[in-house]
Amino acid sequence: MPANQDLPHLMARVALRDRAAFELLYRLTSAHLFSVSLRMLRNEQRAEENLQEAYVSIWHHAQGYRPEAGTPMTWMINVVRNKAIDQLRSRRNEDEHSVELDEDALAVPADAAGEPLQLLEQNLADARIGACMQALSAQQRQALALAYYRGMVHTEIAEALHAPLGTIKAWVRRGLDRLKACLEAGGVATP
Repeated sequence: MPANQDLPHLMARVALRDRAAFELLYRLTSAHLFSVSLRMLRNEQRAEENLQEAYVSIWHHAQGYRPEAGTPMTWMINVVRNKAIDQLRSRRNEDEHSVELDEDALAVPADAAGEPLQLLEQNLADARIGACMQALSAQQRQALALAYYRGMVHTEIAEALHAPLGTIKAWVRRGLDRLKACLEAGGVATP
């Protein structure tokens, strides 16, 4: 992950259609943005397609990036996120217009290893985590997302969110406490 001060400079050069800057921006950010896309879409191929569309959009709309609105990485994460949401909505529309299968088609024997049950349990846990995250304040969610999805430390989060270090530490600590309590109440094991 590049130092945060490199990205604004690269973004400004990309806005001027500098291909070398765009290539460097891609190399520095693509791994992280792919992980964001993959977390949302849960399918490697769709995540790659989404990331490609997002970078095309970043190239075409880089001049619309405003530093006062947030860091370049936050802006790019939003581009990836919005593209993924569009893709999920499109898939939902496709699912609504698909043909329902009869009982015989759904009668698929379970794997002896119990994999379908494990997948179900994991999906339920993921859904509970998402619900618990939504119960947090916006500041707590954003601070935790920056810490866990971007690997940022408290000082980097404080810089990215333009908030005092003590406030960031409180948001992270209280957010983790609320998240843990919510997960335990929902029956999701926490370390």
